[in-house]
Amino acid sequence: MNGYRDAQGVADSHVGINFPQHRKPAFQPIQPQMRPPSMAAGVPTSTGVTGIPFLSFDLGTAPVSGYGPPSTGGILHNSGLFEEEAPLLEELGIDTSQIMRKTRSVLNPFRLKSDLHEDADLSGPFVIFMLFGLFQLLAGKLHFGVILGWLAVASIFIYFVFNMLAGSNGSLDLYRCLSIVGYCLLPMVIFSGISLFLPRSGLTIAVISCIAVIWCTRASTGLLVMVAPHAEEYRSLLAYSCGLLYTAFSLLVLF
Repeated sequence: MNGYRDAQGVADSHVGINFPQHRKPAFQPIQPQMRPPSMAAGVPTSTGVTGIPFLSFDLGTAPVSGYGPPSTGGILHNSGLFEEEAPLLEELGIDTSQIMRKTRSVLNPFRLKSDLHEDADLSGPFVIFMLFGLFQLLAGKLHFGVILGWLAVASIFIYFVFNMLAGSNGSLDLYRCLSIVGYCLLPMVIFSGISLFLPRSGLTIAVISCIAVIWCTRASTGLLVMVAPHAEEYRSLLAYSCGLLYTAFSLLVLF
């Protein structure tokens, strides 16, 4: 056996290969270093350095510290806040039922209800103005600006005429006057819609335009007189002013 070892050593030395008896591995794994208790998350050390806190990103199981409402585990609950809010039209001060009652009152000029127009509004006149402009647009006339300008100028004209006739007893304000003139334009809007199906030149459309003017004039004059009962003696003058106003609108539809 000793002879075999000596012969193997001689052969290895002859080849030039030398095997060390204790060979160390070329790669040594890095052993994880345990952090001392003083370096725990959020605990200050003797050097004044604090550890980095660990945040959990599991939103469904653990709450996340920070701003905002607490986590509900991925389930949204209805708090009922939207159910307690008032409708949008009510928040804007638009009473649709009141607008419909005022509209029906104008459609029946023989039974006007002045108490409905005590609380003036511009929502109904704006809808009537848009309908009038839409019918004119269907007839090939872009008159939105013209109608709005004429309504404003006519309301100011009726306001000055009424207060000059009433003198010191005049109690009609411009806002209410604009509301009354706008609501009483509804028969003219109906006439504008009917005129789309009638020939422009003819006796029929002329008669319908006269009926619409008389209808608008009677409704507006009656409401103005009911607002101020002492103006009954000036009914004819108010009717003449309102008649001129709505005649201009009828000519706008005809031509």
